[in-house]
Amino acid sequence: MGLTAKDIVQLREQLQVAVVKCSERCLYQSAKWAAELLDSLPTPSPADLLAAKSSPQGPIIHNVFAPNLDPVEAALEAKELSKYLLAKSFFDCKEFDRCAAVFLPESVLAGLLAKGAESASPGGSKGKSTAPAPPEIALPELSQKSLFLALYAKVISGEKRKDEDSEMIMGPQDLGTITNKQLLVVSRFLARWFSERKQENGEFSTNQGFLEYLYGMVLVKEKNDDAALEFLMQSVHLFPWNWGAWLEITNLVSRVEQLNKVAPHLPQNIMSFIFHAHASVNLYQQAQPLAASLNDLLGIFPTSSFLLTCKALLNYHSKDLMGAEQDFSQLLALHPHRLDALDHYSNILYVLNLRPKLAFLAHLCSSIDKFRPESCVVIGNYYSLLSQHEKAVQYFRRALTLDRTCLSAWTLMGHEYVELKNTHAAIESYRRAVDVNRRDYRAWYGLGQTYEVLEMHAYALWYYKKAAGLRPWDGKMWQAVGSCLQKMGQEQDGIKALKRALLADSYYDTSASSFGSVGGIDRMAQMDPEVLLQIANMYDRLGQEEEAKAYMELCMAQEDGGAANAEAGGAGLGDSVAIHGDSPGAGSDGEAEGGERGAGGAEGTGVTVATSKARMWLAKYAMRMEEYETANRLATELCQDGVEVEEAKALIREARSRLELEGVMES
Repeated sequence: MGLTAKDIVQLREQLQVAVVKCSERCLYQSAKWAAELLDSLPTPSPADLLAAKSSPQGPIIHNVFAPNLDPVEAALEAKELSKYLLAKSFFDCKEFDRCAAVFLPESVLAGLLAKGAESASPGGSKGKSTAPAPPEIALPELSQKSLFLALYAKVISGEKRKDEDSEMIMGPQDLGTITNKQLLVVSRFLARWFSERKQENGEFSTNQGFLEYLYGMVLVKEKNDDAALEFLMQSVHLFPWNWGAWLEITNLVSRVEQLNKVAPHLPQNIMSFIFHAHASVNLYQQAQPLAASLNDLLGIFPTSSFLLTCKALLNYHSKDLMGAEQDFSQLLALHPHRLDALDHYSNILYVLNLRPKLAFLAHLCSSIDKFRPESCVVIGNYYSLLSQHEKAVQYFRRALTLDRTCLSAWTLMGHEYVELKNTHAAIESYRRAVDVNRRDYRAWYGLGQTYEVLEMHAYALWYYKKAAGLRPWDGKMWQAVGSCLQKMGQEQDGIKALKRALLADSYYDTSASSFGSVGGIDRMAQMDPEVLLQIANMYDRLGQEEEAKAYMELCMAQEDGGAANAEAGGAGLGDSVAIHGDSPGAGSDGEAEGGERGAGGAEGTGVTVATSKARMWLAKYAMRMEEYETANRLATELCQDGVEVEEAKALIREARSRLELEGVMES
């Protein structure tokens, strides 16, 4: 994506206008986002600035300071300027009710609410005369900017009172049922305002896009997603530079199919391009075009903290934890005082067990702002790494006290309660995380784990399937599904799920679609020996010894990357893989989270508990098949493993005695 110098100058001006317009309406997060994006644009040369102007002669008036092009709105804004400045000063001082009362006194809103309640109620009872309806109260004549500020202040006031009325986090009365009581009046006011401005063709008269955004946000809180999406899409068409509207659309898009359906109806500009990349990262997409899109955007905004965060999260969701750690490290070097998304960075450092870096990050966040939710999550992760789970819970609770919608804090607090063996609190934490964001696969997976601990396998299976649906290429999800099915006695379905785990771990690098036999798996790929052993044991319990034998051999072949025994399914046991004592051991959980699996010929796992168990099973199988030389060799290798040595020695003695007996009989 290449932009000319003139395009960059125009983009710069549009972002400057966006910062001012969002700031005027107290949309501080959207203003900050636009300002950060603006700052990451390369500074244009004076020649480019002059060339971009259509009339360089005379005084240059920046678009930010240009009057409103709509004469009616311009006249209303000029008339209300003094009151607008008063209301905005109240908002900046967090006196939200006073801000709203400047333009919309309580008497006006109460009259509108009472009228709305009457129109919504059913007609009078039969046989009784009803009183004539009172005259409809006219909406106050306000500019869109002032009206937005007043209604937005009412919404924020309701959110503030909602937090004040809520009980202590995870307390006995914390049911999560407290609602924002101001949403009703704001919703009714905006519904009437839009109905009055609706034209015969169904379109609205000229709007600025901010009231559409506010109405969409209110409808989201009222769980009216379809209508909310319609108004939010109108908002981004009218004013595409309000990032808050794009974020609301992102939260409404729950599937890739829905994103692809919405995308053609969005304005075709750079904001739509940024939205599509951000939404794809939020949906855990890992396709190469997404990485290319982010690189194209970084070519235009090379130091954008937002785009660098998206790139780091893309690596994080792709299990490239080392790449994600480097991206976040670069981001922290460029923006050392920015706390946004550092909770994700602390998760990465936790999984990689980089305790010194996590300690530094916790100290940095605490020194910048210890009362930001991100800071509390980072410190909580640090205490969790030190196995101080009570202190970790304390900091996660503090993060939720500051922001009850902090997804990371709910999920991580669930993990801590699992460590503390408090399954009831863990389930409640994960449920609240799912309420905040139903796309959080970690919360669904955590619910599955917790119910599995309680031996409620039907519940666990349902939650594991939800997690696997969100992360279909994550082998860990399918392995959990397979294990749960196994415990429920559904061996065949469990085998299918575990085979899918093998395919998922290789990122679907195989074209095989059959789960019927081991031939459906790419034998040259390195796979998880634990999963292979589990499949083999399930086949063994089903009495399918040939399939069990093939997977046991495949499990053992992972010691050197799977290449040495690529033809194990058709070869005899005498050709089984030899031990490499100098091979590295099995990867830890952190390694399983972090790196991609190598292709055939790569260095294998070395001797692991799983491969030793497979070798023991094969040795016993060889004894049953009267292949005593093979059994003797496999048992000898087991003695070198140092796993199940006594049983291996017993097998060696039995195999040698059988061989000696055969030799005597032949002679």
